[in-house]
Amino acid sequence: MDFQQGLITTIHEYGFRGDALSEFKKGLKRRPTSILIPCLFEEFKRPALKLIRNVLKDITGLNQLVIALAAKSLSEVIEAKDFFASMPFPVHVQWTNSPSVIDLLKQQEKNGLNLVGSPGKGWAVWQGIGVAMRNSEVVALFDADIKTFSYSYPYRMLTPLLDPSHGISYVKAFYSRLSLETNALQGRATRLFVGPLLASLEQLVGTGPFLEYLQGFRYPLAGEFAFTRDLGMNLRIPCDWGLEIGLLSEVYRNVRISRIAQVDLGIFDHKHKDIGQSQNEGLQKMCSEILTSVLRGLMENQAQALTDTQLSNLEVLFRRVGQDRVKQFALDSEVNQMPYDRHQEELSVQKFTSILKPAAMNFIASPVSLQLPCWSRVLTCEESLQDNLSKAGTEGI
Repeated sequence: MDFQQGLITTIHEYGFRGDALSEFKKGLKRRPTSILIPCLFEEFKRPALKLIRNVLKDITGLNQLVIALAAKSLSEVIEAKDFFASMPFPVHVQWTNSPSVIDLLKQQEKNGLNLVGSPGKGWAVWQGIGVAMRNSEVVALFDADIKTFSYSYPYRMLTPLLDPSHGISYVKAFYSRLSLETNALQGRATRLFVGPLLASLEQLVGTGPFLEYLQGFRYPLAGEFAFTRDLGMNLRIPCDWGLEIGLLSEVYRNVRISRIAQVDLGIFDHKHKDIGQSQNEGLQKMCSEILTSVLRGLMENQAQALTDTQLSNLEVLFRRVGQDRVKQFALDSEVNQMPYDRHQEELSVQKFTSILKPAAMNFIASPVSLQLPCWSRVLTCEESLQDNLSKAGTEGI
């Protein structure tokens, strides 16, 4: 715990509560607010989503809960709707890959828009944002696999946005990723890839404004964030594992840094991804796409691209910084009497190092990625698409 501030306004976890839930409900009356949860149907068979549902039941002032669901059949969608039947506020289950939705979005090809995207979280988030922003001024996104979810999560994420006098448009979560089962550090993609990557790039290209901005976030890969409607309408949505970094780049383009905050959610645990046996699997694939998102952000926001010589330097720098981080995390774990497998962490750094050059070369060969257009642009082509998408996503339920 600390009280330091930096480039990004930081809301710390000091442990003082008071009557937080009561105050939160009053805040929700001031600004209509939706919570968005993108998920696969398999999450309904796991305990985390049941915990999330039971916690949200107490937030009676919520305007709407939007579930952006990828399902294989209508029966799965109906089961998901029944799962949330007892909530004290409206619940919209958006069947993101339903035949009606796909047909509707394909029709926009006539306007030169590719809205089908690739099935995944980015596509679900884009649809969910469109549905949620029809009648809400504030939207918060949470993943469906959070094992430590409590009412403090939505309270702390949304409170900075419920009073417009704070001037905040975007809130990003940060937290301590710890396993509930082992108490060991998790979050390797952030600890051993993104952290060393940003530090290495700073040494290579200097401290430009975009790099400084990314390094201002304590957990840039956090999947939990909240935003106001005016910002959400202007966010392009990436369709790969670069979603979180890509969204930070979009936020950077659209609002002043003084309108951004990050919030400490404390201890946090959700599903863990394996490192993968090849560069096309697990965390290796994920980090390859994160790298391209960072490099694209450098191009868009600092007009900088890496040369062949810099790519070679990046490999050397990254490995050195990564090894230094492993030593730091080892000491941190030891003093806190937490288990730490230093050998496996070192192996992770080696594998992350090996993906840098291939991923960067692939990006240089094809730097333009698929991004779903922002909703403000889409509605200039088809002003009723938000309502039509909402109807298509619930057809037959």
